[in-house]
Amino acid sequence: MKVIADLCVIPLGVGLSVSAYVAECERVLAEAGLTHELHAYGTNIEGEWDAVMAAVKMCHERVHAMGAERISTSLKLGTRLDRNQSLQDKIDSVRSKLD
Repeated sequence: MKVIADLCVIPLGVGLSVSAYVAECERVLAEAGLTHELHAYGTNIEGEWDAVMAAVKMCHERVHAMGAERISTSLKLGTRLDRNQSLQDKIDSVRSKLD
């Protein structure tokens, strides 16, 4: 099953800047071959359910390996069966209504 996810991984107790940890998660998603788009407060991801969930788990493993003792993660998921929809399709749909 295909899923579109919005992921926000927040390492706790690592100081004010978390960009190095976010960059590591971005590497994980790229290595997994998943379509993803970084935004100001997280990352949108599209792919097969199992691949996306495995990448989320790997993000946690890598962030812990970087020294973060605790991680708080927000994950929003959307699936649909009526048609195949990409991240870009969703963006295009809204933009077409702005014209």
